[in-house]
Amino acid sequence: MPHVPGLRSCYTKVGRLVYFGRMLDKIRLHAAGQLPAEYQKNLGDAQTLVLDGRCCRFLGVRYADLRERVLAGGIDEEVLAWAHTHGTPRTDEECHIWNRFIVKLGWRDERSGVLPQRIIDSGLTGKPIETIIDHIEYDEGRDPVATKAWDGI
Repeated sequence: MPHVPGLRSCYTKVGRLVYFGRMLDKIRLHAAGQLPAEYQKNLGDAQTLVLDGRCCRFLGVRYADLRERVLAGGIDEEVLAWAHTHGTPRTDEECHIWNRFIVKLGWRDERSGVLPQRIIDSGLTGKPIETIIDHIEYDEGRDPVATKAWDGI
């Protein structure tokens, strides 16, 4: 996939959560007509295994409601506060577990079967990709291993 200006790393935290900010970026970019087509198929919470859906279910909010809130304006932290208020309140421990779960997705779990083909299809064979997030990062031109991106969670 191409580098998309304005689309941050999956590892970047908003509040206590990784990935959340990336989902907000995708919502904003899509609304502005700047999100490439290959990213659009994974928007929303209709698909069980996609990251947006997992994040919305973790927060206890519907993607459509989150999208509406994001497009109403405000900074990321305000949107996250809204999600915590309108969804399922989460403890620091639950957020820590979310962060560790999402960055390890694809390593010895139900997503392990798709990862090898994604690596081949994107021409990243030989890279130290062990997870879905590793793949996204390398595919967008970032090297999470060199930067030890997981240290920031």
